Amino acid sequence: MSSPRRKRAGRPPGTSDTRERILVNARELFARNGIGNTSIRAIAAASDVDSALVHHYFGTKEQLFAAAVHIPIDPLQILGPMREVPLEDLGLTLPSLLLPLWDSEIGAGFIATLRSLLAGDDVSLIRSFLQDVISVEIGSRVDDPPGSGPIRVQFVASQLVGVVLARYILELEPFKSLPVQQIAETIAPNLQRYLTGDLPGLS
Repeated sequence: MSSPRRKRAGRPPGTSDTRERILVNARELFARNGIGNTSIRAIAAASDVDSALVHHYFGTKEQLFAAAVHIPIDPLQILGPMREVPLEDLGLTLPSLLLPLWDSEIGAGFIATLRSLLAGDDVSLIRSFLQDVISVEIGSRVDDPPGSGPIRVQFVASQLVGVVLARYILELEPFKSLPVQQIAETIAPNLQRYLTGDLPGLS
């Protein structure tokens, strides 16, 4: 008499399909409604799973977003520590954190993802990330006068996107080969003015 078939160890059947279905629905809902207006519950409902399973696979909504658009790092690993940085140091701290990351192997994946998003139809995902994540994390701290936080963050984003474009996508020399700290210290005064200084039209 043959012995009973042992239950196969590892992930339960269908797990990878379920995970991929969650990612597809998350990406679609993030693109359509933005990160701020998309809940884990809505993504779970669209994927026909329980919300707890979404959290189990991906953790926070920001981590799910990173997985959905193939960003190889949790955005809040960078933005979280910024909560503790004094306002007057944000202009230097932000590029000092981001540039070494972009120069790393992890950063190479991020740059590839950004290039793909910009070349495709997913610009809304980048816009949502700026508005719903970065503006919430940083813009609320620099919202003086009231209502200026999102504009300040967008000025900062324009500078940082310019750095990404020149250094990593166009690979302009000698900018591409400049030391990280030199770039950070050069753009820091502009970033700080965007964040906390007087800007035309904001009063």
